[in-house]
Amino acid sequence: MPQRLPIAAWIVAASLMAAHLATLGRYGIFRDEFYYLANGRHLAWGYVDHPPLVAGLAWLVEHTIGTSIYALRAPMLLALLAVLAVIVGLVRRLGGGGVAVTIAWVAFALSPYYLYTFHYLSMNAPEVLWWSLAVLLLMRATGPRAAAEDEAPAVDAVGPTAAIATAAWPWVSFGVVMGLAALTKVSGLVWGAGLALGLLVSPARRHLRSPWPWAAVAIAAMIVLPHVWWQVANDWPTAEFVRNAQANKIVPLAPGTFLREQVSLLGPIGALIALTGFAGLVTRLRHGRGHAVAVVFVLIVFLAQRSKAYYAMPAYPVLLAAGGVVLERWTPWRWWWGRLALACLLLFGVLLVPVTLPVLPEAWVPGYLARLGLTVESGERHRTGPLPQHFADMFGWETLADDVARVAATLTADERATARIYTQNYGEAGALEYYGPSRGLPPVISGHNAYWHWGPGPDTGGVLIIVGGRAVDHREVFLDVAERGRTTCTLCMPYEQDLPIFVARGLRVPLSEIWPAVKHFD
Repeated sequence: MPQRLPIAAWIVAASLMAAHLATLGRYGIFRDEFYYLANGRHLAWGYVDHPPLVAGLAWLVEHTIGTSIYALRAPMLLALLAVLAVIVGLVRRLGGGGVAVTIAWVAFALSPYYLYTFHYLSMNAPEVLWWSLAVLLLMRATGPRAAAEDEAPAVDAVGPTAAIATAAWPWVSFGVVMGLAALTKVSGLVWGAGLALGLLVSPARRHLRSPWPWAAVAIAAMIVLPHVWWQVANDWPTAEFVRNAQANKIVPLAPGTFLREQVSLLGPIGALIALTGFAGLVTRLRHGRGHAVAVVFVLIVFLAQRSKAYYAMPAYPVLLAAGGVVLERWTPWRWWWGRLALACLLLFGVLLVPVTLPVLPEAWVPGYLARLGLTVESGERHRTGPLPQHFADMFGWETLADDVARVAATLTADERATARIYTQNYGEAGALEYYGPSRGLPPVISGHNAYWHWGPGPDTGGVLIIVGGRAVDHREVFLDVAERGRTTCTLCMPYEQDLPIFVARGLRVPLSEIWPAVKHFD
């Protein structure tokens, strides 16, 4: 019978949820959330920069509970609760009890990456859920009970149909989850390959003699097949996006830097417990070595691909669960010096919370970072401002809509009837589509990522309001280009600050002929 969780575990979970709920709407909507809403208004089996699941989720949210900042983020809090439940399952599968769950939950709750990821609508939170759930299902499919269920007496006891169902459901569920992981982010395929490699090098490979692992592969493939077909039909735009991002956007990291970033994203207590869990999976925990191999495989692949450091983060909840189990059995942590060391790590983890959740007034954040000795950095080739990018991208969007609305108000009624707004990136485009209707703004187009796929609309020859860019470039396409305003945000990313807003008239050629040249996938 499963043990009840201790009060301390429930306090950790309640504190984590309270922190999210208290700060859910403190700053503003994040850049990518606007984009996912736009994706949801153009449902497809794929997009330039991601598979379809997040767009379907955005569509569902918009058509059920609305598009307020609280509505957009509510599904991520449900995903957070689900991950906490999965961690409980992982701990118990690894032989741990309530103390182990408490330790794993503390490490998860104080990880800067997980704190932020479950705070806004994105692909990243569901990805953590699918990867963790896949491990739990694989443990269920290959663990001691699964082996016992393969024995003949079990068939006699419960009947052949029930025995087959009992053996099949973990593998079938595993296939479904891995398919959903790949429809969430393409990196789900990397995790699937890592788990397969871990299965091959562990004693659990005996299960490959059964048809059910292969059925799981077939199920996952069928789920992913429509997205693959979309990629083929659209000439593999995601491959072009990845190439461009690696060449022009993502800052390449040396192996040592990449691994240090893992520590930063996990936080001090999370990194310690994850390393402890890795050692435990390799040396002492039952059926754990294959999962350790999967984590190493993921790290190697993302290092080789010049990926962002956070791409590996969905692999770590199993390490946190394993670390909790190891520490639960470790006597020294119960001694005064062990508890003192853990308390110091816990304190430092708590001090990092305002770095990842919008706890503080935005004006206080730069000073707080300075007092902690932290610098504002970005994993991309962009100049940074006073706020970290994950905060800066929550500011300036409504102001942008007001700035563009003032320029749009200078157009005649006839011009407004056929005008459109052109932006340099999907964040600007998504924000103007979100705030535009209340301000009477014209339709928005862009050459960035999925917006380019959606096209420029009909060739009306009308006025174009252009946000950003250079007048000299715009004059190659329009007869008359005049600057009519500038953007006025101060806390947003520097590349969104003080942008010119142009009114362009007199297209030299139809916009549809120009469109191929404005494509930029990154």
